[in-house]
Amino acid sequence: MAVTDVAARERRKKRIRKKVFGTTERPRLSIFRTASHMYAQIIDDERGVTLAAASTLSEEVMGLDGHKGNAEAAGAVGKLIAAKAKAANIEKVVFDRNGFLYHGRVKSLADAAREAGLDF
Repeated sequence: MAVTDVAARERRKKRIRKKVFGTTERPRLSIFRTASHMYAQIIDDERGVTLAAASTLSEEVMGLDGHKGNAEAAGAVGKLIAAKAKAANIEKVVFDRNGFLYHGRVKSLADAAREAGLDF
């Protein structure tokens, strides 16, 4: 039986989420990517609340030139989510790659968020 890419990602996601849980002290930075856009949320799983969110559809990132589905745009989302986290007094997070491989746009977003001051 052939396994689709989506099914494989869902299996990886379930495996990761067993171990990764966001608390009030250290919320979860969850990412999602499509072919055209990149999304990031900081989530407190104890309360079930999204504390900050950013994406390539955010006004700050939409002003940039170029395609929104590339590593450069993902880096801009990483910087934006880190700035929003700092504004909400969040410095430490756990990284949830949501089943996506840590490569390309996912790595670009994570590196940019780290450079902007998020600790994970």
